[in-house]
Amino acid sequence: MITLVERDFAAFFAAPFNAYGAGAPYVSPMKADLARFLSLKNPLFGSEADFTYFAALRDGRPVGRITAHLHRASNALHGEAQGCFGFFDCADDPEAASALLAAAEAWARAAGMTRLTGNFNLTAMQQAGIMTEGFDRVPYTDQIWSPPHLPRLLEANGFTRHFPMTTFELTLDAQPQVLPDDIRAGLLAEGFTFAPVTRRTIDARLEDARAILNTSFKDNPMFVPVTAEEFMFQARDMKWVMDPRISKVVHYHGRPAGAVIAIPDLNPLLKRLGSRMRASLPWHYLRHRARNDRAVVIFQGVMPEFQNRGVNPLMLSEMARDMAAAGYRRVGGTWIADVNAPSLRQAEKSGAVPLHRLHLFSKELA
Repeated sequence: MITLVERDFAAFFAAPFNAYGAGAPYVSPMKADLARFLSLKNPLFGSEADFTYFAALRDGRPVGRITAHLHRASNALHGEAQGCFGFFDCADDPEAASALLAAAEAWARAAGMTRLTGNFNLTAMQQAGIMTEGFDRVPYTDQIWSPPHLPRLLEANGFTRHFPMTTFELTLDAQPQVLPDDIRAGLLAEGFTFAPVTRRTIDARLEDARAILNTSFKDNPMFVPVTAEEFMFQARDMKWVMDPRISKVVHYHGRPAGAVIAIPDLNPLLKRLGSRMRASLPWHYLRHRARNDRAVVIFQGVMPEFQNRGVNPLMLSEMARDMAAAGYRRVGGTWIADVNAPSLRQAEKSGAVPLHRLHLFSKELA
C-alpha cells in the first residue's frame, strides 16, 4: 500500500537510499544542506507557498520523493506559468511514481501553473534533468544520477522528454598541453592578470564569477540572472572544501574578464558518510583529500567583450597544468545543452568525452 506524506523531511531524505540501494552510483547532498535548500532560508523561495515536497511510503517505508516548486523569477523573465518538480527519486514502483507525480501536478495546478517540468534541483543553474544514458558511470559533485526506470515511469504518467543535455569528463595527462609561452606572455602584457583564489579572497572571486555568469550566460535558454544572495547561499561552504590551486579568475586591468571555478569531487566522501554529519567527518575528509584524484568544474565563463581573445584557453591551460601538478587526473563538468553548440565544440576540442545524457521532462496541465 502506498501512502504520501508532505513536508516529512526524514522520509524525503531516506527515500532514494531505500529506492536505489547502497550499490547504486547515487550520491545525496549532505542532509543538512538538503534541509537548508528546502526551507525559507533559501532565497529562491519568498514564502512556503512557493514550494513543498512529498515522500511515497510503501507499507511505511519511504520508496520515492519529489519536490513541487516555483521559480517565480524565471516565469516572470520568460513569460511562462511553469511549475517545477525536482529531486524526483523513486524505486521501480509505478504506483509510487504515479502518486508522487500526481501530487506535484495537483500542487502546480493549484498554484495556477499550466505546465510541470523537471528535474530542477532547484533551478536550471543547479542540477537539472533526468538521466537517460550513462547509468553505469559514477557522477561527480553537482551532477545528477538517476536510474534507467525513471524515464519510463515519467513517460507512463504523460511526461515528454525534451531539452537534451550532456555532462562530460576529461582525463588529464601528467604533462597537459599548455598555452605556448609567447601567447601567454602576450596576453599578460595586454593587461590580463590572474586574481588570487584563496580562502581570504573567495568571497570577492565568487562575486567576480557571478558577474561573469550573469553577463556571459544571459542569452542561454532558461537562464535567469542569479542574485548575490542566491549565489552565496549556494556557495556558502565552498571556502571550506575548495582547493585554491585549481580555480582561475582572470582580470583585465582590475575588472573581471573570465573565471573557471572548480572544486575537488566530494562524492566519494559523501558516499562513505551516507551524506550525514558524523564525528568521523574530519578523519574521512583528510583521508579523502589525500587520495582524491577527481575535480569538477562548477562554472566556466568569459565576459562577451573578451571572448575570442584567448582568455578561455589561458584559464583552462593554467587550470589543467595546476590540476595535474596537484595530482588530479580526471575532471568532470556540469551539463551542456545540445542547443549550446559553442560550448559543446569547446568541450570536444579540450578532449572531454560524454559522461551522462539527460533530458528535461514536461507535462501540460489541463
